[in-house]
Amino acid sequence: MLRVRHDDPRVEGLLAGLLAEYTVRYGADGAADELSRYPVSEFAAPRGRVVLAEIDGEVVAGGALRPYRADRPAVAEFKRIWTSDRHRRRGLGRKVMAALEEAARDLGYSSVILFTGPSQPEAVALYERIGYRWVDPATVEDLPYPKAIPFAHDL
Repeated sequence: MLRVRHDDPRVEGLLAGLLAEYTVRYGADGAADELSRYPVSEFAAPRGRVVLAEIDGEVVAGGALRPYRADRPAVAEFKRIWTSDRHRRRGLGRKVMAALEEAARDLGYSSVILFTGPSQPEAVALYERIGYRWVDPATVEDLPYPKAIPFAHDL
């Protein structure tokens, strides 16, 4: 697992993988909307980070964190969590989550919120397996999209 700056050229491997994945699951417009909603600059230091997993020089998994909201400075939001379909079922998702949690703690965050979509049941299962708790969407003021599934976790 690598911690990299948001402008590291290897981040393009993560973004390309996400674009392909989101296009299959949500269509081209949905993929474009999601990736443009949070430009990579959202994950810049000093309060953001990107983590990547590489195998033989290829980015095969990763994720990013950013401050969730200005009025909740102790809460990080995890985004861009992805594993290449060719490398699933190898524990990379858990490793990405552990690396994101470690980076968030190092940056002073005490809790995490993340959102996933209804077309990502594998993500829902992963978050539940590693102890993230489901949050009632009706209690979240700023859902990123109407069918977002929120999860939270204390670090």
